[in-house]
Amino acid sequence: MWGKKTKMIKTPYITGERIRKYLQEGKRFDNRKPDEFREIVIETGVSKNAEGSARVKIGKTEVLVGVKMNIGEPYPDSPDKGNLMVTAELLPLSSSRFESGPPKFPTIELGRVTDRGIRESKFIDFEKLCIKKGEKVWTVMVDIYSINDDGNLFDAANIGAIVALKNAKMPKYDEKEEKIIHEEKTKNSIPLSKDIPISITVHKIGENFVVDPTREEEDISETRVTIGSSNGIISSIQKGNEDSLKKEELDKVLDLCEKVERDIFKKIEKFLK
Repeated sequence: MWGKKTKMIKTPYITGERIRKYLQEGKRFDNRKPDEFREIVIETGVSKNAEGSARVKIGKTEVLVGVKMNIGEPYPDSPDKGNLMVTAELLPLSSSRFESGPPKFPTIELGRVTDRGIRESKFIDFEKLCIKKGEKVWTVMVDIYSINDDGNLFDAANIGAIVALKNAKMPKYDEKEEKIIHEEKTKNSIPLSKDIPISITVHKIGENFVVDPTREEEDISETRVTIGSSNGIISSIQKGNEDSLKKEELDKVLDLCEKVERDIFKKIEKFLK
């Protein structure tokens, strides 16, 4: 009935059992290997009002990411550094599991994991975003919107964020009027590191580990780990779900991420120049 809360539809038990059985044989429903991503499609410049933007599709999963620049005060503990704000919005149009209203934990977590991957990698040179120490700095705002959720929003959001940041142009700043003219873009890019921070999320299903899960695979995942790294150097780790990982299992995750990171970088490299 109208007005009643829609019941969330989870993956059926029998489907979950079939997924586990297939994985024991090294197979997945869509014929991918456990360490294989779906097709990645990227489009840049999708928003004329943003300083930088990107649409990322991983299989049927799709996100839009926009970058906006603003000017504000620095944080008290970093008076000579710019700021970063990452927010996410899981739109109801992308899944019947998402509802309008105040952000819930999955929304907050997506923003925070994306933020950590960017911030801890030192991808943005925050010191170069300082206008006047202790008074005025640039703030980089990254907004993530889910368009379709078929699993692995974490990695789609990360790719969208780094591509949008890499393609962004700083808006004009009128020093006399002390205001930003967003309509006038400069030729200046956001000061970024040459090392690209790519986040890979690994899910444990039974005794098996997979990357880029579909929605059904995510539903039966016992635990997940998102590892951010560039050139094999780890900068961030975020664990999700309730189950723990043994040391030898974490070693498998790290080895898997190292291999997959190289593959993903090759696929998205042309959008990062």
